[in-house]
Amino acid sequence: MVDWSGGNDRGAAPKADAIWIATSRPGEAPLYCRNRGQAEAWLLARIEETLARGRRLLIGFDFPFGYPSGFAAAITGRPDPLALWSWLADRIEDAPGANNRFDVAAMMNRRLPGLGPFWGNALKRDIPDLPRRGNARSFRWHRPRRAAEDRAPGAFEVWQLAGAGAVGSQALMGLPVLWRLRAAFPGRIAAWPFDPLDLPVAFVEIWPSLVSSAIAARYPHEPIRDRAQVAALAAAVPALSPATLSAMLAVEAPEEGWIFGLGHEEALSRAVAP
Repeated sequence: MVDWSGGNDRGAAPKADAIWIATSRPGEAPLYCRNRGQAEAWLLARIEETLARGRRLLIGFDFPFGYPSGFAAAITGRPDPLALWSWLADRIEDAPGANNRFDVAAMMNRRLPGLGPFWGNALKRDIPDLPRRGNARSFRWHRPRRAAEDRAPGAFEVWQLAGAGAVGSQALMGLPVLWRLRAAFPGRIAAWPFDPLDLPVAFVEIWPSLVSSAIAARYPHEPIRDRAQVAALAAAVPALSPATLSAMLAVEAPEEGWIFGLGHEEALSRAVAP
């Protein structure tokens, strides 16, 4: 399970609001990654090892895999969320100390009428076509929230790029990584729920806040919430019965994507509970 970040390198000392990765392997402590390059290299190696051993692997990432219906087609000309992954991978530039996510968001805004739907420029420099505040937009997507977010109280819209709880930047900086990982292992990685789950590796979208109370009960004294969240979910998934896991993955959301465990919060909370 992977807690992602849309920001820059967070330094050598483990801290909150950074990338944390936890696995279900006994004795393997959650891993702190100071930047996305480090995390991508670790994920690449772990997937390669899993495939070499003939095992199966489920990896959860805490950012949206899709956008509200119609957006992928508006940007790429195809109603395919994976086409948008590819489009972003071709344009996002990422280095430990800087990235161009705000400029790419402005680029997408320019393809649509008015000002928006992305907002939240957190840089000192102004960026044409990317407002700093949501109420400065003149254009909003006709359905601002995915169906999954309508079902998940507290979930943020994908358009917000800055501010506490925002996930827009994480998606812009995460989807290109998922695209590259899939390209590195062609025909071996399924992106749920867009692909059939008949491949050795599956990527799923997670939102740990879905079971935040259970996570807090399991790790009442953990000072870094991100670390607790991935550790709890990594331990919980193997504890699910095959029938429950299958039910959680039996989702029809071919364009927008879905949050793993949504609609099954009680079962997931029981698996998380100490």
